[in-house]
Amino acid sequence: MTRGRSEPLTTTDRQPHRPLAGIRVADLSRVLAGPYATMLLADMGADVVKIEHPEHGDDTRSWGPPWAGDQAAYYLSLNRGKRSLAIDLKDPEGLAAVRELCAGADVVVQNFRPGVIERLGLGYEQVKKLNPGVVYCSISGFSSGHSPAGRAGFDVIVQGESGLMSTTGTPGGSPTKIGIPISDVFTGLNAAAAICGALTGRERTGTGTHVEVSLINSALSSLVNVAQRGLVTGAEPERFGQAHSTIVPYQVFPTADAEMIVAAGNDSLYRRLCTAVGRAELADDPRFATNPDRVANREVLVAELTAALSAKGAEEWLPILTAAGVPVGKVRGVLEAIRAADASGDAATITVDHPTLGDLELVRAGFRFDSPTPEADAAVLPPPLLGQHSTAVLEGLGLTDEQIAGLVARGVVNQNGQTRSTTRRGADHR
Repeated sequence: MTRGRSEPLTTTDRQPHRPLAGIRVADLSRVLAGPYATMLLADMGADVVKIEHPEHGDDTRSWGPPWAGDQAAYYLSLNRGKRSLAIDLKDPEGLAAVRELCAGADVVVQNFRPGVIERLGLGYEQVKKLNPGVVYCSISGFSSGHSPAGRAGFDVIVQGESGLMSTTGTPGGSPTKIGIPISDVFTGLNAAAAICGALTGRERTGTGTHVEVSLINSALSSLVNVAQRGLVTGAEPERFGQAHSTIVPYQVFPTADAEMIVAAGNDSLYRRLCTAVGRAELADDPRFATNPDRVANREVLVAELTAALSAKGAEEWLPILTAAGVPVGKVRGVLEAIRAADASGDAATITVDHPTLGDLELVRAGFRFDSPTPEADAAVLPPPLLGQHSTAVLEGLGLTDEQIAGLVARGVVNQNGQTRSTTRRGADHR
């Protein structure tokens, strides 16, 4: 199989206005960090081909309940905008097809365990020989320079190892796991950003590069001001629970019926807050005149403000404090937050046309290139069925109908469920 890089993969260019339109991505990753990164690239217009095992696919396809029909909600959250090529990398012909895909891709993303990708002949140096301009992204739990080598990386382990968990929880209590796989999400964001940077650099230099992103480095870099606090003081940062370590008042407060967040980040906002809650005298109290004063007298001030805010419900306070220019928000549940965003006019979700589920609602990316429109939403590919696009992708790589039929018959390729068995195997990925 040979195909020049100028020959495009067979695809419907559904979002030509997006900044990565025309960029081809071979996605050899699974679970969360890699698929999240490539989903963001797809949101930016890239043509992402998701490489999956022909029998069980991405691990997250089985991570239910909950389910939408026979599709795991976990999988659906990470894979919109992609095409699925379900192919066995342990078969020589299957591996050759994926090598050809990588040879023609602008970007390759993988999160195999150390050493596995090289044994397959798809490591960076091996792909670079076929494709000198490739932007190759390797994602791992712990970076290649980390000792011991090859350490398995899972979000909850990294939350603990990175210090993230130590920052979360009540003062004096136990460290608390953050409720989402945050180090995976940070890693996906870092990977997408680094890939975009590398693509921009390639435009200038004409050469590709190897990007390495790890959960541990992503988590450590996310510590920002908390890490700097430790570096400056030489002491382990304390946990402040629902409050802020260096700004007061900047925390959750109880009201008459629900919890609410107040973020008075400077002296002017603090004075507005005091007036709005009917405690103007607190603004003139020398104990609370400046932020350092308020930090030093945190407990006294918080008690005074808690008493004032307990007089009304959260829905009563929100318009009062907003009108006063005080940053304020209600502590919401997940579905409540999504619907509140929709009601505000900033649509939080997108509806795609799934081949078996029909209309499927998904959470949008955190960025916007233009105002969401029904036409733009309709152009987004839904999370693919396992092997949904195998034939089209292989045809784009130059395989004949007879070759593809042979691969399907041998169980090397799954095209919409046509495999020889459904036995699940262990994964070689991170």
